[in-house]
Amino acid sequence: MLQKIMAINAGSSSLKFQLFSMPDEQVITKGMIERIGKQDAFFSIQYGKQKHRETFAVENHQQAVDHLLSALLDHEIIKSLDEIAGVGHRVAHGGEAFSDSACIDAAALQQIEHLGTLAPLHNPVNAIGIRAFMEALPHAKAVAVFDTSFHQTMPPETFLYALPYRYYQEQGIRRYGFHGTSHKYVSQKCAEKLSTPLSDLRLISCHLGNGSSLCAIQHGRSVNTSMGFTPLAGVMMGTRCGDIDPSIMPYLAKQENKSADELNALINNESGLLGISGVSNDYRDVEQAAKDGNERAQLALKMFAERIRAFIGSYIAHMGGLDALIFTGGIGENSRTARAAICHALEYLGIALDETRNNANETFIQQDSGQVKIAVINTNEELMIARDVMRV
Repeated sequence: MLQKIMAINAGSSSLKFQLFSMPDEQVITKGMIERIGKQDAFFSIQYGKQKHRETFAVENHQQAVDHLLSALLDHEIIKSLDEIAGVGHRVAHGGEAFSDSACIDAAALQQIEHLGTLAPLHNPVNAIGIRAFMEALPHAKAVAVFDTSFHQTMPPETFLYALPYRYYQEQGIRRYGFHGTSHKYVSQKCAEKLSTPLSDLRLISCHLGNGSSLCAIQHGRSVNTSMGFTPLAGVMMGTRCGDIDPSIMPYLAKQENKSADELNALINNESGLLGISGVSNDYRDVEQAAKDGNERAQLALKMFAERIRAFIGSYIAHMGGLDALIFTGGIGENSRTARAAICHALEYLGIALDETRNNANETFIQQDSGQVKIAVINTNEELMIARDVMRV
């Protein structure tokens, strides 16, 4: 029996959505509302060959949800809101409370809001989106799909920091990891394309975009990941610095009299590709500047690739080998030069990129002699959310 399932990704000022027919996984409609809270909010929706766009005032997420649902009826995408059987919500942080996607009841929603202390920019907004849809669609099953849950299979020696143990016990300070929905999806897709059981594979998933993370996946389980207590850790990103010597923070606090909030803004919003290049946080802009001879942009690209290569090497050591390296996310899926730079000189690890296949954006871009498969796989977090709604 076919059911209509909505996949929701709520941001601080945006709401992305896709409506699926499940389990045949057909997209009925998709779109987004941007600039929520502004007088010039932007709404776009696509269904079949039709596209509709409009600008209007949206004060809050509840209004955004109400407008979206009205649009589904006005454009005759559905005849009744009762047709929507379930709504899956992407939630940034599940902590240790949620090791899998979960049906949302009052207790689960309270826990999601409580975890806002670990993800203050994300979980509170996710909770607002959940409440808005639960009010508008009280009959539909609500399911939370957590960015962190896929990484709950990491062992303690991997997820713990070498701080006094009480900070883990009392404050929950540990490596959580993010992008789990994406890493899980592309690992399953890679196994399908290789016609090999996921349980037999050792994979490294590189989700590369404005936010970037790597994940070591062994036997279908996350065993290590680059992001940590927050999405700041790991590799260099669009505006985030990634891993740095922690002593830099108290040093800058003293030298420049910076507050904790100012330091947090520095390493989250002013660093990474933007901080090094001085051009942009967008990889495409930095890439173009590098081609035009901008030396700082060239340096930023080299740093970006080098840090990713270092994680790849460490994860191969962690798993005792590698069967496939996966590129996904906006940069991983679209930048041929980024993939080439990351794979450069890794032939000794069995990673040998074929330039012709890479430039053609083929699914598998390794040389015939390469021991490790190199895959380019488009992520689909919304579909993964819809699948989890059906499963849960």
